[in-house]
Amino acid sequence: MKDRSTTSQGRRCTLRLAAYLGVFSLVAAAAVADAGFSGARAHAQAPAPSEPTKGPVGWEAYRDIGAMPQLRGGEQSRQFSSYDRTGGNDDGFNGTYSCLSETERGCVIAEHTGPGEISSIWSTREPLGDVSATGNIVVELDGRVVLDAPLVDVVSGRVGGPFEWPLVGNAEDAVGGVVIKVPMPYRESMRVTVTNNPHFYHVNNRVFPNADGVSTFDPNDPATDVLEKMRNFGVADPKGPTTGTPVRREFDVAPGGSAAVAELTGPARINRLRLRLPQVVPAPQVVDDGRAYGAGGGSSFRMRVDPNNQGVRLVRRFDPQVADQVAGVSVNGVPVGEWRSGPARPGEWGVQVIDVPPEVTAGQSSIEVANRFTSSSLDVNEFRYDVHSFVGGDWERTDVLDLGPSHPGEESAHGYAIDNPVFERWQLSGRYPHDPAQVAASDEVLAGARVRITFDGQTTVDAPIGEFFGSGLGEHDVRTMMSSIDPGLDGWYTAWWPMPFDRSAEVEIVNGSGQPITGATAEVVAGPGGPGPDDGLFHATHKRGATVPGQDWNFLDTGGAGTFYGVTHTMRGHIPLNAARSSALPHSVRAQQANPRNYLEGDERFYVDGAAEPAWHGTGTEDFYESGWYFRFGTTFSMPQAGNPAHEVNQDGCRYDCTGAYRLMLGEAVPFRTGLRAGIEHGPANDEPGEYSSTAYWYGAPAGRGLPLPAPPPGPEVPPSLPPAQQPPAEPPSAPVPTAPQVPPEPGQDAPERPAPTTRPEDGGLLDLPS
Repeated sequence: MKDRSTTSQGRRCTLRLAAYLGVFSLVAAAAVADAGFSGARAHAQAPAPSEPTKGPVGWEAYRDIGAMPQLRGGEQSRQFSSYDRTGGNDDGFNGTYSCLSETERGCVIAEHTGPGEISSIWSTREPLGDVSATGNIVVELDGRVVLDAPLVDVVSGRVGGPFEWPLVGNAEDAVGGVVIKVPMPYRESMRVTVTNNPHFYHVNNRVFPNADGVSTFDPNDPATDVLEKMRNFGVADPKGPTTGTPVRREFDVAPGGSAAVAELTGPARINRLRLRLPQVVPAPQVVDDGRAYGAGGGSSFRMRVDPNNQGVRLVRRFDPQVADQVAGVSVNGVPVGEWRSGPARPGEWGVQVIDVPPEVTAGQSSIEVANRFTSSSLDVNEFRYDVHSFVGGDWERTDVLDLGPSHPGEESAHGYAIDNPVFERWQLSGRYPHDPAQVAASDEVLAGARVRITFDGQTTVDAPIGEFFGSGLGEHDVRTMMSSIDPGLDGWYTAWWPMPFDRSAEVEIVNGSGQPITGATAEVVAGPGGPGPDDGLFHATHKRGATVPGQDWNFLDTGGAGTFYGVTHTMRGHIPLNAARSSALPHSVRAQQANPRNYLEGDERFYVDGAAEPAWHGTGTEDFYESGWYFRFGTTFSMPQAGNPAHEVNQDGCRYDCTGAYRLMLGEAVPFRTGLRAGIEHGPANDEPGEYSSTAYWYGAPAGRGLPLPAPPPGPEVPPSLPPAQQPPAEPPSAPVPTAPQVPPEPGQDAPERPAPTTRPEDGGLLDLPS
């Protein structure tokens, strides 16, 4: 978010510059409304391509991950937010556009009549995402209040199931933003109100063509199965136990070559794809938070393991600048070893592994770990624990506890407790002592070698290995609902996207880097279940290039029908710290010194089915990634559907400031009928230089398939169960017309022109989808 006001900006501008230098900076929210949305400007989407249908409703969006390929017909995705309707940058600093209307309850931030679902809520405000001053959040569905509690209590998990981590997250969990990912469907109407002006917010809303199969959200359903699934993010298949026959191949690939790692016949679907590259070393720079206990103290926690394990490996990350740390370790009450840090090594990260005997963990689905202080030059610290289970000849990561004051939800979910705490660290930056040449070679492999998958003769996946699995800046630790990168010993890169196909599928590794790939292993697990009649093919669409002044960076610009589920985004800013500002336009920082993170001021904008105005309009890049304030001091974080696993500054291949982030939208996916242009600005007015790359995840109708275009659904009426709120006195001006789509070519190629989809009235309104 960027504030272009001149009356009260001085204090905020000082904060924003400090944000980059070690304090913080902002980003915020986006709102979209249309017919049936009280008092807000319309951002309507085009009619559906098939008989009116909708995706999974309510908890089924998380319970039935395997249904993701199903195209969503008449469903629409909308967003309310506090974005500046004038096209400026007062996206919440003054709360100018944060209330659609005022009622006796307070500030209305979202409202709709007709069937639909609240799929996601995000907010932030000063200071650093503490939303205490927002007061209560009240959610009314079908004329009944289903939630009325302080917003800070809801996002902190104090209201109880289903509002628990990671279906909610506070400003520590999401480093500067707060989120609610509990799906709340309704049949007639919804309204979301907060006591006080929230400043920055998003409310993402699904709009259904009818109420068939829709039951009003029940706040008394704790959805414990969904919570358990979400807490396994990045370590387990969200579809359930991976089924099918594994096809494994060890391979080498010379520069410029390729290796077919799986050739499959259908109908079937790929349930898991994983890859191991022993030659790649992890990114050296890691920022983490942690805790320490003193004499007489210790810690305890619970970790998941595979019940079929033939042994468990326990891994601890610690700060070795404290010398001679010794602590006893027991698992399920049985002593299994000692943590020993050795001599002091300032500036580095320390890692120690303890192999737990198989007889201690056999048949167990979880273990209780206890550490007790033995001796130290000061204290015993801990920043993170990983657990790997040995199953079927492989080590597989089965749980992670990233602990510290910035991880209250993760600590609570693992039953973490500490005795005699003597220290907590919000942010510690350390390095792993890897050879810089090896780091550079590893980064080149992950950026230059690609995963390529061809389904039924159509190549729909063609993306760099690193970005496909979640990191475009090297081997950073990644945990998302749909993929993971485990940079530890024997770690796998894993993807769980459901990928149905009818006749055939070929999975290749194409080495476009200058480094030979040696000793690699790929495994593809495919099982029964080809595409249904309404299913699309899985796509991973990659692009990389220089940002273009005045044009959004488009994650996806495509015709036809499909559903957009998210993106991995790599941003390499080209803004030197000591340079003058790039233009005379008002920026977030008034000082003439440049802000190297000013590229994060860009807003996401999604244009659906050729609409002139966006269905989603955000107010800042880190807001889209459900964080805030420039990722709150540059802290990295991981949540199931959003995260910032990488931030590099002036080293490890990053010249100035570089950010890696991901956003998945399992609950708030964006369906489209005739096309989608989903992009994001780079800087306050698309005016900051940089090199961007992105990999978009989506499902698309197979090339050439025609889909019927039904008439638009009738406009909803205000139901008697929910009286209309007071309307604002005037509607703000419309935002500027979007710029022409930006599709930078790959290096050495000319940008191809993409034909627009056309309708054929003589064929009953079918769409011709370009190949």
